[in-house]
Amino acid sequence: MKIIPCLIAATFLAGCNASSDNKSSDEAKGKGVSTSARADALDFVDAKVTDSSISETPALRAKVILDHLGFSPGVIDGTEGPSYSAALRGFQVANGLPDTGKLDSATLAKLDQWKSVPATRVVIIPDAFAAGPFVPDFPKDAADQAKLSALGYRNIMEALSERFHTTPEFIVALNSANTPVGAGKPIRVPNIPNPARLTADRDERGWGATLQQLGIAPDQPKAEKVIVDKSEGVLKVYGANEKLIAQFPATMGSSKDPLPIGDWKIQGVSRNPDFHYNPRLFWDVSDNKDSQLLKPGPNSPVGVVWLDLNKPHYGIHGTSEPATIGHAESHGCIRLTNWDAARLAQMVKPGTPAKLQP
Repeated sequence: MKIIPCLIAATFLAGCNASSDNKSSDEAKGKGVSTSARADALDFVDAKVTDSSISETPALRAKVILDHLGFSPGVIDGTEGPSYSAALRGFQVANGLPDTGKLDSATLAKLDQWKSVPATRVVIIPDAFAAGPFVPDFPKDAADQAKLSALGYRNIMEALSERFHTTPEFIVALNSANTPVGAGKPIRVPNIPNPARLTADRDERGWGATLQQLGIAPDQPKAEKVIVDKSEGVLKVYGANEKLIAQFPATMGSSKDPLPIGDWKIQGVSRNPDFHYNPRLFWDVSDNKDSQLLKPGPNSPVGVVWLDLNKPHYGIHGTSEPATIGHAESHGCIRLTNWDAARLAQMVKPGTPAKLQP
């Protein structure tokens, strides 16, 4: 199994065996995100199409609706793997249905409340979204990454994939390999709507634009506690009265760096953080490498956000490789897709209990 490094830690934290210093909000604002245009310029409008028909399988529709409701299947694509089954189980538990993990008749009947929600939509790519900036030759080495002003997306297809919670391959499958991709061009994508915008007084370090680019609304249900369940491979969010209100597929720990089982707390959230990379703290990285300061961006090894646990060196964070969630290991931390991590960041607050269980 591939091990994805949790090589750096959030600005004011010591997480994942590293440390970092924060720059002022004004200095760092906008790094890694497109803030040159107003937030509404990042909205995707529906294209006028004469033929909107497409084969929408029940599983695809279910994935889109589950994502809307906060029971994330991870990447939305044409597969029906473990993350999809886990999302169905979470939805079933939250709605008092038999816990089958399958799209059975009872679950279909419940999901029919949202039968008017199409699985896909054809949208026009906004100019501001297509403008990037992008990093086509994204370096692998941390020393080279440290030279970048932001760890941005490699290209527009990668950006579109995160905006619509999918993969470049699935966007091609929904369209064709010959579909033009660029400003003003129509393209079919999973139906992830335009989110409401973050108010200016809450916008730190360009976070409002980041939420726009991930299709995540700033206002989310409030978490009373978080449970990371290793056996199920998910992070569960509970609201008032022990109600399960959200669930996200997660990658957690490895044989070398096991998940720290126990009762912890989320003691802070760092959005679009800078990070320090300290290779001497990792068993699989040469000590001859130099420490590096990495700038923010969706292709940071910890994605767009870090949620610090009061267990030293551990946290919950995003990832630069969303398709690996549930299919790889980490250096002890809990990894989510960037869009799920951003959503969770809007649900928790300092002091939120976080139970990590086998």
